[in-house]
Formats: sequence, C-alpha cells, structure tokens
Amino acid sequence: MKSAASHQTNNKLFRNPVMFIQKQGAFIALILLIIFASIKYDNFLTSVNIINILKQNSMIGLVAIGMTFVILMKGIDLSVGSLLALGGVMAASLSSYGILAALLVPILITTFLGCINGWIIAKLKMEPFIVTLAMMIGVRGFIYVFTEEKTVSVAVQHKQFFIDLGNGAFIGIPNSVWIFVITLALASFILHQTKFGRNVYAIGGNEDATRLMGIRVDRMKIMVYALNGALAGFTGILLAGRLGGAAQPVAGNAWELDAIAAVVIGGTLLVGGRGGVFGTFVGVMLLGVVLNVINLQGTLDSWWQPVIRGAFLLAIVIIQAQLMKQQSVFKKKKIEHMQPR
Repeated sequence: MKSAASHQTNNKLFRNPVMFIQKQGAFIALILLIIFASIKYDNFLTSVNIINILKQNSMIGLVAIGMTFVILMKGIDLSVGSLLALGGVMAASLSSYGILAALLVPILITTFLGCINGWIIAKLKMEPFIVTLAMMIGVRGFIYVFTEEKTVSVAVQHKQFFIDLGNGAFIGIPNSVWIFVITLALASFILHQTKFGRNVYAIGGNEDATRLMGIRVDRMKIMVYALNGALAGFTGILLAGRLGGAAQPVAGNAWELDAIAAVVIGGTLLVGGRGGVFGTFVGVMLLGVVLNVINLQGTLDSWWQPVIRGAFLLAIVIIQAQLMKQQSVFKKKKIEHMQPR
C-alpha cells in the first residue's frame, strides 16, 4: 500500500511540473553545482573538503531546523541569532558552577525567551516579524551590557569539555555534524510521524480551519517558538566550544537571515504549510557549497558571500511567488476540467 501511494505521489509530481520544481528544484541545483565543482576543482570531492563543508554549515543547519518549524506555521523568528549568542555567553559565565549548570541553564533561558515570543504572537495577535525583531534587539543589547562587549571565557577546569563538544570528532566526523544529522532525523520524524508535526503543517496551511478542528493553535505556536529558542541556545553553546571555549557577544550576528535563506531555498514556503527539514538540509548544503566554491576559486572577495546569499534568497522568493501563481492556475484549470459540461 505504501509503495503504491508513493508511486501515485511521484506521478502527481511529474504531471504537475510546478509542484515538482517547488519540491525538488533546490536538490537538482545542488547536484548540478556539485558536478560543476567536482569537474572544475580537483580538491572539491576530497574527504577533507567535504567534512569541512559539513562542519562549517552544521551549526547554521541546527538553527535552520528550528526555523523550519516556525516558517511551516507561517511565522518568522528574527531573534535566533541573539538567542544563540545569549546561550554561549550564559554557558561560559556559568561554567564555573559546573558543566550541568553551563549546559542546562542557558538552554532553559533561551527556551523561555522563545516561549515569550510565541505567547505574544499567539495571545496578543502581534506580527511575528515585529515581536521577534524586538526580542533580537533587546537580547543583543543585554548581551553587550552584560559582557561589556568582551569575550567571555569558559572556566579553565571545564574548557576542554566545551572544546571537545564543539570542535571534537567521532570516527573522523566532527561532533557538530553528528549533532546536526541526529537533530535532522528527529525533526523529520516529528514532522512526518507525530500528531505535533501534523498540527504544524495544518496550522500553516489554514489556521482558522485548524482552530475549528479543536487543535490548540496558541499552545502549538508557543511550543514551536520555544523549540526554536532551545535549538538556538544549544547552538550557541556548541559555537563557544568551537571557538576554543570562549563566547563572543557578536556571535550569531545575521544567522537568522542565513537560516531563513536556507529554509526558503530548500522549498519551504513563507506562506506556511509546505516544506520540510530535508529541503532545509538541501538549502543549507547548497549555500555551503556555493561559499566553498568561492573559497576554492580564490579570486573573489569574501564580501561577495553575503551578496550571493542575498541574491539566492531574492531569486527563490520570486520563484516561489511565481510557482504559487502557476499552482493556483493549474488547480483552477483542473477543477474546470472536472466539472460536467
């Protein structure tokens, strides 16, 4: 039965090229880019370079996974970069009280701030853009005041633990990559195999209809923003470890934009209800490979990286808008064709 359903879905995709492009366009672009890079650069497909790409993008990938849940619910979260920095700073500051305090308390704090985002958005009916923008500015300002704009070092007795966590490796693969892959698998399971995940898609697809079905939309929004805050805080702890056991107040600056770009490029629609974490993985890797190609080329200034990311995001948003129009036309024609004459 499952095989037949999958076959039917694939046929549907190919009959509707608009849907196929929306779902698989980023993956096709990634494959083509990998083929191009492997032909042009001899050291692109080396294990060292591939692991480097995965390592450099695993942490933005963690942030992007949380952002996927938010965008699927037709939301946005501009505060994750600041929450990431807060998680790292709090972990370093609390490390003298023990590893457990340094790991748990920062995540609890960023989870709570994510809850505040979700509560204001859900209960006060305010726009996610404004709410999370205010949180982003407020948290970043608090970090600068708290640290006096200085790097905060992890306590000496626990520094090696943080370095191993953020910069260590297991069987040759960086720990951050393992964490990213495991989180990706868990997120995919939650979205596709649990009631929570089905509710996320339902709310993004039609919030009013979801309320009529008896689903507690407000609670779902609070939980999703809390999840996003928790992932951001944990990523900040990992980043502090990667930086040699030191948390920087400017950490995570503009990461929210990179995460949104990866999610949208991966095919998750900004209007909510469509997409998933596999597409987010593809989006993260696509941006990562593009930046790796720039580095391998060696003739382009590093400032071209944000220019290319911005151009990518703008192009994808325009394409998404056009695909949605095409999809609407396709459905309208299909309904007209099915009506009796």
